[in-house]
Amino acid sequence: MSLMNNLINGTDFDHTKLNALQKVTLRAVVMSFLFYGLVATEGMIMRMVQTGPSNPLPSMFSHPDHYFSIMTVHPIVGIFGSTYQLVFAAFMFLVPYLTKKPLYSVKLANAVWLLITIGTALAWLAAFFTHYAPLYTLYWPLPADTSQFSTIGGIVFIIGIALIMIGTLGFIYNIYATIFARVGIHKNKTTKELLISGFGIDGMLNLVHKLTGKPPYSKEPALALPVVAIFRGTVDTFLDAIVILGAGVLVLVYLLFDLGGHPLSVEAISALLYKNYFWWGLDLVADGLVLIYVAGSWYLLATLITGQKLFMENVARAALMLELLVSWMVWSHHLLSDQPQPEMMKLISGEMVTAFELLTQGLALFITLVTLWKARPLKMTPPLAYLLGGLAGFGLAVPAGIIQADMGLNRVLHNTQWISFAHFHIALIVGLYMTLYSALYVLWPLVTNNTTLFSKKMTWTHFWLYLIGGIGMGAFGGMAGLEGMLRRHLYVNGEFNTLMILAAVFGSMILIAWVIFLLNIVLSVGLKGLIGIFLPAEDETASFGIEPEPEPVPVKA
Repeated sequence: MSLMNNLINGTDFDHTKLNALQKVTLRAVVMSFLFYGLVATEGMIMRMVQTGPSNPLPSMFSHPDHYFSIMTVHPIVGIFGSTYQLVFAAFMFLVPYLTKKPLYSVKLANAVWLLITIGTALAWLAAFFTHYAPLYTLYWPLPADTSQFSTIGGIVFIIGIALIMIGTLGFIYNIYATIFARVGIHKNKTTKELLISGFGIDGMLNLVHKLTGKPPYSKEPALALPVVAIFRGTVDTFLDAIVILGAGVLVLVYLLFDLGGHPLSVEAISALLYKNYFWWGLDLVADGLVLIYVAGSWYLLATLITGQKLFMENVARAALMLELLVSWMVWSHHLLSDQPQPEMMKLISGEMVTAFELLTQGLALFITLVTLWKARPLKMTPPLAYLLGGLAGFGLAVPAGIIQADMGLNRVLHNTQWISFAHFHIALIVGLYMTLYSALYVLWPLVTNNTTLFSKKMTWTHFWLYLIGGIGMGAFGGMAGLEGMLRRHLYVNGEFNTLMILAAVFGSMILIAWVIFLLNIVLSVGLKGLIGIFLPAEDETASFGIEPEPEPVPVKA
């Protein structure tokens, strides 16, 4: 009876007492994890299809058209529908929390999660029903190739991507409008001071001053370090959104002309130039945005968990500035195996500059671990456990990526499952998501007014299943890549059957872990509370947007 009561009403959760910012945060979180369940299910379908004829799935799932359409939309749902929503929700709550200022616009925050949700759903529907499948890299001229794919499907898919990018631009505007608002602790700060702090320049100047014996440039930086990471990462988010939106507009123009019976020549666009342009933007997600947002999240979590000042804070600020330059110059490591790509770009961008990512991310990991170490003894709480899991995930995935950033090894590894499993699946599933779970457990009391989670046992069960499942799936999939299993390829005879079955077993642990996590959340807030999150808050109909504080009225003597 108690379980049924919790399922309906939750523990002590009262959605009616949540303010508008809390509700919009929870709305995005809920949608994020619903999309995560979808992407995990799709991943399991692909794992099972790769086991060959022995897989128990209906024949429609094994058909190449369906398989490659899932492969196309899989990262769209996972990265944008799930990860973006969760990251954006956390940061639109954290920036006001850390700066002690109201969010610029809750209405805009609501528009962000709605646009990303609708856009992701449209992209998924286009893939599922029309089998639009130019693969997630969208290499030219595949997206505009209507001889292979449905024109209508392509138009719906691209409109979906465009809505996601428009929502992303809304998030960026909301964040910067909040940071630059001249209210609260920033009332007397200039735009120059906020920019210097936002880019981490003050940290670098502090280091230079210390080495030269000068007093610190800034004893109290204008922005807290986690806000600096959000500020910096959002620069890459903006550039990425512009690039992907631009590529989408190009594809949409070709599709619309084809629909009107006047097809354009795809040869008018240089495939190599397009590939460089597209990867420069897409890499800002993979090697800029993710690493910087994650580093900032590690710093915040380490200080919140320990209650201690961050170790080497000025170095951390300066490293974020360095990552600004690195993230803009490493895209060519995705093109190391492309023969037309200039060798000098491969050498400088693909190998030499990429090596700095091992330094910047390794430094972030080191600073976080030392901060935790200096605060010992620490109690092993869920936020700490998930933080350590996130550190372990990137500790495995980043070196795996650096290994590939070698022209010799890249020829062997580039188009294999080593990259998709040992590198970016472990980076995203274990590194990024376990960091986000840690942040979620830290933020949970703040966004739910101290509502307790239904079960600690379920929390720990989710942790171990997820950690072991994520690393195990990445390891066995990576082994298949080392044995020559290609990515973006469908094996129909079970050539890598044993390794794919093992990857599927560990992948199923991730899916089970998600079910347990979601059940724990629903039992904590109840179905009524879950529905109530999507009902307007009492203050949600008010006019949102930061307004300048009124000038004080002089008092007569």
